[in-house]
Amino acid sequence: MIYKQLGVSDLKISRIGFGCMSLKPHDPQSEKSLQRAIESGINYFDTADLYDKGANEEMLGKVLKGKRDKIIVATKAGNQWRPDESGWDWNPRKEYILQCAEQSLKRLQTDYIDLFQLHGGTMDDPKEETIEAFEQLLKEGKIRYYGISSIRPNVIKYWSQHSNIVSVMTQYSLLDRRPEEETLDVLKEKNIGVVVRGSVAQGLLVNKSAKSYLNYSEEEVSEAAKAIQSLSSNKRTPAQTAVQFVLSHSSVTAAIVGMRTTEQLEEAIKTLDAPTLSKEELNELKNAIPANYYKEHR
Repeated sequence: MIYKQLGVSDLKISRIGFGCMSLKPHDPQSEKSLQRAIESGINYFDTADLYDKGANEEMLGKVLKGKRDKIIVATKAGNQWRPDESGWDWNPRKEYILQCAEQSLKRLQTDYIDLFQLHGGTMDDPKEETIEAFEQLLKEGKIRYYGISSIRPNVIKYWSQHSNIVSVMTQYSLLDRRPEEETLDVLKEKNIGVVVRGSVAQGLLVNKSAKSYLNYSEEEVSEAAKAIQSLSSNKRTPAQTAVQFVLSHSSVTAAIVGMRTTEQLEEAIKTLDAPTLSKEELNELKNAIPANYYKEHR
């Protein structure tokens, strides 16, 4: 496994992170997958209080026992379940963020959270108040660092200028190159780490039937998948090619990968052992379809 420092923090995270959202609570196989990931050298685990109404954090907390010093826990807050559990609403108020941290600490069975992230964000938020919450948690030692999870350039830029975030989690893939235009270079200049999700674009770049995605037509999605496939072989699977594409960007610290099955887990673990994409191959992928751009949140 290869590790990279996350922004200005002292967190050295595995370039392949474990996306816990795909796991099923109370499932022995999910717990085995977490154990296997730790054994393989993966040390970055991304969860959220929203996932399975907190049960996802509880499962990770169970596996944490006796291994806390070996792994880096990243969780998120800001989405509040309604009393009737019919859905959730956005709540970035200071009081709620502080409450979320306390509840996550209990579910994770730990004294501190390595990286606590705002799970979204808009320009209409009481941003100063939200930042105050994260700063308070830092001072109290309940979190080591904080970041945000967002795809909105205007929100990302605000937080990069007015807070002490060390990271941004954002969506990025061959089918979503919007961050290249608005945010990746800005974050690199400020030495803010970038953690990527969605590198296989909901499976459309790997094994799902083509359909329209973002501003791309079904035909364009098909062309992108063909490009990934053409550069893959028994030495580098399509999923590994797609993940290597995002890791090739100098701003990207790590890629978060969902690992529902044993096969997906082993494939993800071996991503960094597969042949690295050459400059020519990267250009071939980039030329497969036109790059897309943000139309909103600029």
